[in-house]
Amino acid sequence: MLRPLAIAGVLAAATGVAHADRIVAIAPLTTLDTEDTSAATKKLTTQIEAAVAAMPGTKVVPAAQVSDAIKKAKKPQLKSCEGDAACLAEIGRLVGAEIVISGQVGGLGESKIIYLGATDATAGRELRSTTLAVGAKSGADAGGPQGAVVRLLEPDKYRGVLHFNLDVSGATVYVDGSKVALARNEVALPVGTHAVRVTHPEYRDFVRFIDVPYGQKTDVAVGMTQYPIVQRDIQGNPINRDKIVYVDPPLWRRWYVVGIGAVGLAILSGIVVGTLASDAPDAPCRKVGGGSC
Repeated sequence: MLRPLAIAGVLAAATGVAHADRIVAIAPLTTLDTEDTSAATKKLTTQIEAAVAAMPGTKVVPAAQVSDAIKKAKKPQLKSCEGDAACLAEIGRLVGAEIVISGQVGGLGESKIIYLGATDATAGRELRSTTLAVGAKSGADAGGPQGAVVRLLEPDKYRGVLHFNLDVSGATVYVDGSKVALARNEVALPVGTHAVRVTHPEYRDFVRFIDVPYGQKTDVAVGMTQYPIVQRDIQGNPINRDKIVYVDPPLWRRWYVVGIGAVGLAILSGIVVGTLASDAPDAPCRKVGGGSC
């Protein structure tokens, strides 16, 4: 996975130097304020350099070149800037870089946390900071070294894609309360958890909280349940609530027809009951106290 990224970084560094919009230097990563020369940290530094070089219009100054420049300048104090913006800005000026990325390595064994920062060497101030987890603590959703570099240099591009598999046409999608326009049923969103609602005048809303990982496409299967009565009362296939056309129900379902029918049925029932009562035989006469019928 990392080999194509490294190849892309080398090619970008080789072909894009003359047209680089910015030059980014990688300061040697440190542990307890001293340069970390372990094999694992060197591998991680190479991955960070490749991720920076792969960004459009960017030239990278590798950590080894920065370390050599510090030695030649005889300024060993620059090896332990400890996140100091003025110190990192001096490194940037030393190697001709506009931005300097530095980091401190923490953690035990294979699980490490690298605290990274990007400093504007021209203004002498920190631009952004982030963390990079490697080993057992690493999260695939964060994008690894490439995701960390994007967060530092171009945070607006730290996004993922949601692809909606819609089972109805004319549905409207809302993300975090705002209506979004889909292109081929897809939308790019910042990494993180988002509230998604899919609505349609004829169907019950589909509501979910969905996690968006970096640089990945997440499929969302949208299953919507149709309301039981709207199909016979709505004409056509409306796109939204503003275009719903309600049609008059059949004559036999209109209120005044139903009312008249109910009254007529009550009158008819009364007539039938009265007729049956008048046709019933008289009860036999029984004498009471010697009187006549």
